[in-house]
Amino acid sequence: MKYPLLLVALSASSLSAQAADDTKLGWATSAELGAITTSGNTKGTSVTGKIDAKQEMVKWSNEYVLSAFFKEDEKTDANGNRYSEKSAERYFASGKAGYKLDTDHAKLFIFGSHTEDDFGAYTRYSLISAGYGDRLYQGDGISIDAEIGPGYYTGKTAGDVTEKGALVRTAGSLDWVISDSATFRQLLSLEASSDNKRTQSETSVSARINGSMQMKAAFTVQHDSEVPVGKKNTDTQTSLTLVYSF
Repeated sequence: MKYPLLLVALSASSLSAQAADDTKLGWATSAELGAITTSGNTKGTSVTGKIDAKQEMVKWSNEYVLSAFFKEDEKTDANGNRYSEKSAERYFASGKAGYKLDTDHAKLFIFGSHTEDDFGAYTRYSLISAGYGDRLYQGDGISIDAEIGPGYYTGKTAGDVTEKGALVRTAGSLDWVISDSATFRQLLSLEASSDNKRTQSETSVSARINGSMQMKAAFTVQHDSEVPVGKKNTDTQTSLTLVYSF
């Protein structure tokens, strides 16, 4: 009886090693850019861009993200003179290092991010968090990943109030390969502290144009439970961008 059990254990070990070998090591980077210009009754220009770089190593899986959003509107004063007024300017940077455990997708991670938003409820927002992440489901072209861990944040509100303290951060992603040329992705995160609860969501659909170029339509939402007087709790953005992968 012990020999069949040994064979089963060896087979499972072989399949696990093969799955690990199937993971492509190295860098996978994508850069996306979108711009909208309006004319007529409403004139203005908005530009959004993002760089997402993933690094796969034997024991580490790392990700680095840089994004920016800028919007400028053309207005007319009481004398009929036209002038440009900036109405949005936001910059975001994050980095995550994940140490791979024995299973295929389980990781111990450390995550850090910083946001500069001249027109947001928080003009500055930084956090660092560490914890555990794993894949919850995989099958039929769908994969679901989740992570959770404690952290620490510091933020400056539009009312010039500085906040800082401990938080709990949870995040998840759902990826669905609809076809050979189309994919759906849902990202969701919650950062809960005693002062504020920040929820962020991005829903996107991408369609492949050729081997390295995609068209991406996305809808993002950021909600803060506590904001200064005169600021809204929820910010949304709808974008259409070209994505180049290399």
